[in-house]
Amino acid sequence: MTKYIKALSLFLTACIAISCGKDNDANFTLKGNIKGLKKGMVYLQKNGDSTDIIDLDSVAVMGEKEFVLQTNLKEPILLYLKLFKNDGEEHYIPFFGDKGETTINTSLKLFSYDAEIKGSKTQDLLNEYTKVMSNFKDQNLEIIEQSLLAKKANDTIASDSLKKRSTTLIKRKYAYTIQFALNHKDNIIAPYLALYEVPAANTVYIDSIYNGLTKDIKTSFYGKKLAKLIETRANIE
Repeated sequence: MTKYIKALSLFLTACIAISCGKDNDANFTLKGNIKGLKKGMVYLQKNGDSTDIIDLDSVAVMGEKEFVLQTNLKEPILLYLKLFKNDGEEHYIPFFGDKGETTINTSLKLFSYDAEIKGSKTQDLLNEYTKVMSNFKDQNLEIIEQSLLAKKANDTIASDSLKKRSTTLIKRKYAYTIQFALNHKDNIIAPYLALYEVPAANTVYIDSIYNGLTKDIKTSFYGKKLAKLIETRANIE
C-alpha cells in the first residue's frame, strides 16, 4: 500500500508540473475522448530532427470524458496522439495538425482503428487517401490468402495469375498515390506522400510532384525535405 501511495504521489506531482507547463499562447488545440479509458497518460508528439520523438504536451486522464492538449504550430505537420496505459503499453494515432482545433474520438479497445479525426484540411485529405489505401490493403490480403491456397494445392497456373494480380495492384497503388499528390499540389499532403508513400518511385514522377507544388508548399517543411530527397537521388544516380 505504501508503494502504491508513493507512486500515486509521484504521478500527481508529474501531472501538476505538466499542467503548469502548458503554453498559454498555443495556436493549436487537440480535444480528445477515449471511450473506456479510466486512467492513463496522453501525449501530443511530433518527429524531431533525427529519429527522436518530441513531447509537445501531455496530461493525465483520471476518469474525465475529454482531454485537451495544446502547442504552437508554424505550419501543418504530422503529429501523434500517444496513449500510455498503466500496464506499460503505448499506442499511437498519427494525424495532421494545423493552427486551430482538431478532435479525436476513439476507444481504449481499438485505439488506432476506431479513431475519428476531424480538424485540418490536410487531415481530411489524409482520411480520404487512407480510405482508398485500406481498400488496396484488403485486396492484397485477399491475394495473399488465395496464393497460399494455390501453393498448397500445387496450382501453378493460379499462382502465376495471382502474382500478376499482385504486381498490377502495386502499380495501381503507386499510380493512385502519385496522382493524388499531383491533384493536391497546393497542400502539404503532396510532398508528404512523395516522401513517405512512394519515395522509391521513378524519378520522373517524384520530380513531377515537386515541380507542380505551389511556392508556399515548396518552402514548407515537407517541401524542403522532398527537395533534399531529389537532390540526394540525383547525386547517387
